[in-house]
Amino acid sequence: MLCGIMMRTFGSGSVCARLLSQRAKSATCRAAHHSGSFDVAIVGGGIVGLASARELILRHPNLSFALLEKEKELALHQTGHNSGVIHTGIYYTPGSLKAQLCVRGATLAYEYCQKKGVPYNRCGKLIVAVDREEIPRLKALYERGQKNNVRDLRLIDAKAIREKEPYCRGIMALDSPYTGIVDWREVALAYGKDFQEAGGTVMTDFEASDMSVAAESQADSTDGQKYPIIIRSSQGKEVRCAFVLACGGLYSDRLSEMSGCSSEPRIVPFRGDYLVLKPEKNYLVRGNIYPVPNPRFPFLGVHFTPRMDGSVWLGPNAVLAFKREGYKLYDFDAQDFVNALSYSGLQRLVMKNVVYGVGEIYRGVFPGAQVKILQKFIPELSPSDVIRGPSGVRAQALDAEGNLVDDFVFDSGKGELGSRILHVRNAPSPAASSSLAIAEMIADELEKRFQL
Repeated sequence: MLCGIMMRTFGSGSVCARLLSQRAKSATCRAAHHSGSFDVAIVGGGIVGLASARELILRHPNLSFALLEKEKELALHQTGHNSGVIHTGIYYTPGSLKAQLCVRGATLAYEYCQKKGVPYNRCGKLIVAVDREEIPRLKALYERGQKNNVRDLRLIDAKAIREKEPYCRGIMALDSPYTGIVDWREVALAYGKDFQEAGGTVMTDFEASDMSVAAESQADSTDGQKYPIIIRSSQGKEVRCAFVLACGGLYSDRLSEMSGCSSEPRIVPFRGDYLVLKPEKNYLVRGNIYPVPNPRFPFLGVHFTPRMDGSVWLGPNAVLAFKREGYKLYDFDAQDFVNALSYSGLQRLVMKNVVYGVGEIYRGVFPGAQVKILQKFIPELSPSDVIRGPSGVRAQALDAEGNLVDDFVFDSGKGELGSRILHVRNAPSPAASSSLAIAEMIADELEKRFQL
């Protein structure tokens, strides 16, 4: 594109995550080859869909649940391509839903990982001011975090910055020791394991291509009356259910249109590319190091992120992806490309952010330009210290006026089909950190709408 948005993408392929993935795959392969009838079908096997499925079956053990995922494995896309940070709720408007869910979600995430033995590291985060004009914004951020009840926040001076991060330079920083890192795909697979052990059915390789109400002759049957909704896959498989929860992520708008619901907000995919420190330079970074965000732009800025595998990621940039699951520079899908560029919302967003967008493209093509920004925080860093790293794609919801949709959006339609579906149209970042709290909210919404 042409326009920059902050992203949380990418994931690691830890041994534990692969073992969990194989276990989920082997446990579900039989179910994926035949149709079935369920009280609730959850479409989408990312972290939000998996957390919601887990929450629903734990609340309603007497109901039957199926989770449908188009890939052969769970949590491969946004969940499997994110930065792995456990956010704590510093940035969000006090009293907002995002703030409440992130603060509660971080607490629940740590408790869950501790209980399930999922490795994590509470390595902390510094939000660093490198010049004096940033100090008022940093102090305002501290006050916001205090109002949000973020744990253990404090403002520190240059000496304390060096004590925590010996190679980092700044004049003041906001220290968030409660921030951590985890492999979110491993967490998501653990949610899926909980769901299956509670009696839930997972069907992988099930790409929902059609949703409809049973024909009149079918509706007259007992099964048709109890399970009137039919979800068909592109491979010819079929599932019947009473209600549908759609957590489609990058395809949430298309799932909505498929069921006769609204096409907006529209999903526009943005790719984020990371650099990676060479292993011999990992000593430069201990914890997360972030800039003071600029309120003129809807992103947090490029940053340093340590990983559970010991690597350190730098970035990301943010550019329009030419494919909704396009993780490489030249990945292209004609439908995705035309849909994005023809949308008035993207056109307006581009026009408002032309200069910044061009800069994002430039930094993506020339890593040295990205390093130059990062050198403000760690002067010892040089272009020879980094290599190109992984990329991921964020599902950014946009309205027709070009505004980023920064809050949760639920949607249903009319008639027998639309009234039985709840679409999670937007679960904004940091959805992984907030996933267990988001699941509670979604389950509440589902119970209210469908009287489970």
